[in-house]
Amino acid sequence: MLLHSVNLWNLAFYAFMVFMATLGLWDVFFGFEENKCSMSYMFEYPEYQKIELPKKLAKRYPAYELYLYGEGSYAEEHKVLPLTGIPVLFLPGNAGSYKQVRSIGSIALRKAEDIDFKYHFDFFSVNFNEELVALYGGSLQKQTKFVHECIKTILKLYKGQEFAPKSVAIIGHSMGGLVARALLTLKNFKHDLINLLVTQATPHVAPVMPLDRFITDFYMTVNNYWILNARQINLTTLSVAGGFRDYQVRSGLTFLPKLSHHTSALSVVSSAVPKTWVSTDHLSIVWCKQLQLTTIRAFFDLIDADTKQITQNPKKKLSVLNHHFIRHPAKHFEENPSIISDLTGTSMWVPVKVSKWTYVAYNESDKIYFTFPLANHRKIYTHVYCQSTIRQGIDLSWKAELLPTIKFLMLRLQDYPSLSHLVVYVPSIHGSKFVVDCEFFKKETRSIQLPVTHLFSFGLSSRKVILNTSGLFYNIELLNFGQIYQAFKINVVSKCSGVKEEITSIYKLHIPWSYEDSLTIAQVPSSTEISVKLHIAQPDNDSHVALLKMYTSSDCQYEVTVKTSFSQILGQVVRFHGGALPAYVISSILLAYGGQLYSLFSTGHCLEYATLLDKEAKPYKVDPFVIMVKFLLGYKWFKELWDMLLLPELDAIVLTSQSMCFPLVSLILFLFGTCTAYWGGLLSSTSVRLLSSLWLALKRPSELPKDIKIISPDLPILTIVLILISWTTCGAFAILLTYLYYVFKIVHLQASLTTFKNSQTVNPKHARRSEKKSNHHKDSIVHHLRLSASDAEDSLRMHSTLINLLTWIVLLSMPSLIYWLKNLRYYFKLNPDPCKPLAFILIPTMAILGNTYTTSIKSSKLLKTTSQFPLPLAVGVIAFGSSHLYRVPCFVFIPLLLHALCNFM
Repeated sequence: MLLHSVNLWNLAFYAFMVFMATLGLWDVFFGFEENKCSMSYMFEYPEYQKIELPKKLAKRYPAYELYLYGEGSYAEEHKVLPLTGIPVLFLPGNAGSYKQVRSIGSIALRKAEDIDFKYHFDFFSVNFNEELVALYGGSLQKQTKFVHECIKTILKLYKGQEFAPKSVAIIGHSMGGLVARALLTLKNFKHDLINLLVTQATPHVAPVMPLDRFITDFYMTVNNYWILNARQINLTTLSVAGGFRDYQVRSGLTFLPKLSHHTSALSVVSSAVPKTWVSTDHLSIVWCKQLQLTTIRAFFDLIDADTKQITQNPKKKLSVLNHHFIRHPAKHFEENPSIISDLTGTSMWVPVKVSKWTYVAYNESDKIYFTFPLANHRKIYTHVYCQSTIRQGIDLSWKAELLPTIKFLMLRLQDYPSLSHLVVYVPSIHGSKFVVDCEFFKKETRSIQLPVTHLFSFGLSSRKVILNTSGLFYNIELLNFGQIYQAFKINVVSKCSGVKEEITSIYKLHIPWSYEDSLTIAQVPSSTEISVKLHIAQPDNDSHVALLKMYTSSDCQYEVTVKTSFSQILGQVVRFHGGALPAYVISSILLAYGGQLYSLFSTGHCLEYATLLDKEAKPYKVDPFVIMVKFLLGYKWFKELWDMLLLPELDAIVLTSQSMCFPLVSLILFLFGTCTAYWGGLLSSTSVRLLSSLWLALKRPSELPKDIKIISPDLPILTIVLILISWTTCGAFAILLTYLYYVFKIVHLQASLTTFKNSQTVNPKHARRSEKKSNHHKDSIVHHLRLSASDAEDSLRMHSTLINLLTWIVLLSMPSLIYWLKNLRYYFKLNPDPCKPLAFILIPTMAILGNTYTTSIKSSKLLKTTSQFPLPLAVGVIAFGSSHLYRVPCFVFIPLLLHALCNFM
């Protein structure tokens, strides 16, 4: 029925939009590198020792527990408390297990064994009963208070020890990191109870899906506190994101707000972390061996030798984290490194006067010093660059930087006017072959500008640069690249001459305004494709340029081509705005619903859903108003009026503050939403038909109701029962039951209409007499209307739209229902319940609508007014619900309630 009501052009358009959405979804879920994380293994059987909590605490939080992680002999020794190590508390995230601590706990134990337990860490983990806190925010405050009690309990386990800790370090995965930050907002919490906070894939900026007001309120409380009290917060915080592999929490949400007076916070993407250099998904970030090794190395470097605990010096903490997570000089961390080296001894000294030099060493028995006089080079060149394939032993300098296959040093000569020589030290290493390359160059010869292609070139055009010189290093400046909606494919083709051995080149995408660099390693000669897109947009006050840093071979020539990637642009739309799609779907359905009500008022008949979706669901009915209001809010008088009316902040302004505004993004989302609304309508109407066929197969055929009763005898009892269920258990559960009752009523009506049509086919004369009789009595009885076949078809069209609309409301309320079902053995009543107020209104409304037919409302005085409401409410859904999905049902129940009241007015 729905397919017949839409023309082929519209059907082709809806199919095309499905294709476009599929391209975007494919990029988000599959358009990334393979998982390069190594699995971390336990060398002994992991054990989780339950820590006994005070009885009052255990009674107050029956679903939560605290555990101590251990393996082998360590686990056996620590079954008898107190403890003697350094406490670290692991907080799992949404649906996370306390057992996720085993990867980092096991690696820390191996590291402690390597140093003969001079220092060791005790890893604790909280069991949050795998609660779905990303979907239901009502338990976040409860989790925060429990963690506070856990910290106090942990510190008591060290009482009486010589080096008893006064604070704990916290590692928080996903929402666990947010709970850790929320500790500082508690009234009785002492800030010095936490000495370090490391968060992994934690959405700090905003919730991934704002499905209830408790989540958004919690975020507002935490972030406002950290911003307003930034000067007083001395907690060193590191946030690590997973990169593009993590499609559950996009990395842009994990970056802590940059405040000029809060310099003790670092945010980095795992692909940019030295010695890690991989993107991780949302779960692998807790077991990725490369990342956990980096984290544990940092933890051991943070230990104060005097207190045998993590240092209290904030400068040292930040230095250690920068050393391991931002820029690694290929040397062990030193708090006060010596900048003067002793070059005396019997080593060989070799002067080098050329501007470009390569040394290949194999089985060197003598130490060699190569000296480069700088006086002449300063006159011609601006920089010196050296790289080495040897990655152990003494490094070139503390200014060196480590990459996967090389370490390199780049110096600007004018920064060292007093130096007469550059000395490259080659140690004696037996059985190892390595290469050292050095060259002097002018900066302008190695910095090449490459403007990126336009957003709307759709990959049909490209721009190219060719690197003909035989340099070791190039900076490709990607001009006009700084927005999150931009995405490109860069192809690097290398051609080498006279190369017999395998040569490696490294291409590093460097984003100067955020630590989200990524590396690509290529064996040359080859053709390498690099995906280029951003997690964080370039700030307005930032003038830096994104760079493609190329660490190349002097034996090869390189050709770099850039072109727009349309599929990745769609992927960015889905990645950054996919969560707003339900609001756009419901907005489109509301517009079609309003059109159906108006057609009923004006013609006496309800038109097909697909026809009115095509006619009414137009972006120009919604977007201009939102744009106009956003513009007016820039004026002080309008903002004051807005605040006086107690209206919430416009969602478009929230997106602008997070640098998430795409050109035409609202139009794209509206088209996706309309497409989803169409296919959703097709699915709901088809489902009703299939269920009615099943009903007819199992039950005796039913007839169309002879008398229409809006309030049947059992309706008040059913309504009261459902309201009681909502009050005593879970509002979402009562909404679901009411929805199922409503669907049952519509399926029964469809079955009755099918039976009537079948009987009409078998006995058309009898059917016509019945129809005439029905039409004769239709207007003669006020409270007991008779239903004709045409009225039944009109009613089914209206109900099909309502089912489509109500399905989305049920889906938006499902998270709290899932949470309630999962915790049913602990709590029979969900408290707080985000759906309870909505349930009290929707239950009686849906119960009445289940008995509502078009013939009973077409003469209502309220119908015209009711038909006018969906349009402004569709605008309201986009204006206030795209970033706050929990507000959407508030806009939906208003026309439903008015629709139900049309039966009585």
